Amino acid sequence: MTDASVVVRPEGPDVRITIGGEVDLENANDVEERLAAAIPNETNVVTLELAELQYIDSAGLRVLFALAARLEVLQIELRVDVPPGSHTRRVLQLSGFESLATLDA
Repeated sequence: MTDASVVVRPEGPDVRITIGGEVDLENANDVEERLAAAIPNETNVVTLELAELQYIDSAGLRVLFALAARLEVLQIELRVDVPPGSHTRRVLQLSGFESLATLDA
């Protein structure tokens, strides 16, 4: 079984979420449920920290795209902190995720 960690840190009206480990077909639904539960509708900004994310496949990308779509409907800003040159950043760039959220360093 692959392991993914989801650590949620509320910061006033904002939420910072660190995702680490691996997000793939085996655990994507669990990660998606944890993300949904972590974000109240009153949130202003969600920041995803992906520096600790070692692997993400298409199921993991689906989770991130679904999260971005949900936040857009709720008018919650999404920010993504992902290291330049990392595998995760390259996957997000190739998938077109940058059209939904700014990738910060």
